[in-house]
Amino acid sequence: MPDTPSGAQAALVELLDERGLLDPTWKKVWASVPRAPFIPDPAWRQDPDRCVPVTGAARWDLIASDRPVVTQLDDGTPDGPGTATSSNSMPSMVAAQLAHLGLEDGDGVLEIGTATGYVAALLSQRLGDELVHSIEIDPTLAATAKLVLDSQGYHPHLHQGDAAQGWPEPGTLFDAVLFTCAMSTVPAAVLDQARPGARIVGPLIRGIGEDTVMRLVKQPDGSAIGRLTGSSNYMPMRASRAARVPVDSSTGRHSDAGRPLEPFTEGGFTLYASARLPDVRMWHTAPDLSLWAWAPDGSALRASADGVWEYGPRDLWAELRIVYAEYHAAGAPLPDAYGATVRGGDLPQVWIGSPDRVVSPVVR
Repeated sequence: MPDTPSGAQAALVELLDERGLLDPTWKKVWASVPRAPFIPDPAWRQDPDRCVPVTGAARWDLIASDRPVVTQLDDGTPDGPGTATSSNSMPSMVAAQLAHLGLEDGDGVLEIGTATGYVAALLSQRLGDELVHSIEIDPTLAATAKLVLDSQGYHPHLHQGDAAQGWPEPGTLFDAVLFTCAMSTVPAAVLDQARPGARIVGPLIRGIGEDTVMRLVKQPDGSAIGRLTGSSNYMPMRASRAARVPVDSSTGRHSDAGRPLEPFTEGGFTLYASARLPDVRMWHTAPDLSLWAWAPDGSALRASADGVWEYGPRDLWAELRIVYAEYHAAGAPLPDAYGATVRGGDLPQVWIGSPDRVVSPVVR
């Protein structure tokens, strides 16, 4: 078990390389930038039901692993419920997203979400400080990241503020944009600062199923078009956090499920359903494969082998069944068939196969 920054980093680089996530250039970069200095004390391990503090050998084991390290709880406020609000992300996800950027020498990159500063350091090692810009909304995280980056000899351009406003210097344009937090869309100001041909990569929040990764290219007309690929698990931008309305338990009603629940968790269907019902949040729990769903008006459901319980004004179970039938009528497209188009900061238009086959939201 590694017990030094160099030992932890060597183990991590070997792990990523064995998984085919590092080309020779990125392998040298990762080997040169230890993760450990960017992990503050205290730090936590994310367990299924809570965040657990890590110290000593457990801390080094976590740093050397392909797991996220939680670095902030409850936006830094004391006496909160212990919800993770910032982390040093899972290294394999970081490596994959950096590869998706397709960086070349001389590219200027904008990172949304400095957090601990680790990704900014990787980018600076790859491109040089002058070509790396990073925005962080949290003042404490931004200040801490700067201190750590300075201590490690990296001096990228840093800005503390809301990424929805873009980089603060007018006229700045970037060849690549990387989101290290999950987003509901690409902010208009950020899209405007991407050059035509720029690559835009980041996790897209989907209410139904796991988040996915957008790999977009800026078009001459100002839009960005590209594919959705794989799943991701990043913390959302603060502006993209879902606000919940309490569920009125007195409106509960029960019915039979009427069909197996497993198909509702398949990646192709969850992509389709999240485009058709963008305001609905749905997830499942193991081992009984219960499905849970919620909508902003307080509607909710729990579906299991014992049937369906629904609450609130909407019949979410009926909506999901209708969308499921539509999905099969469309040929049950697999996850790799989906793409997205973003214009002017609007919610992405999800499409199947080509941008002219848009999966439009249900009009309510």
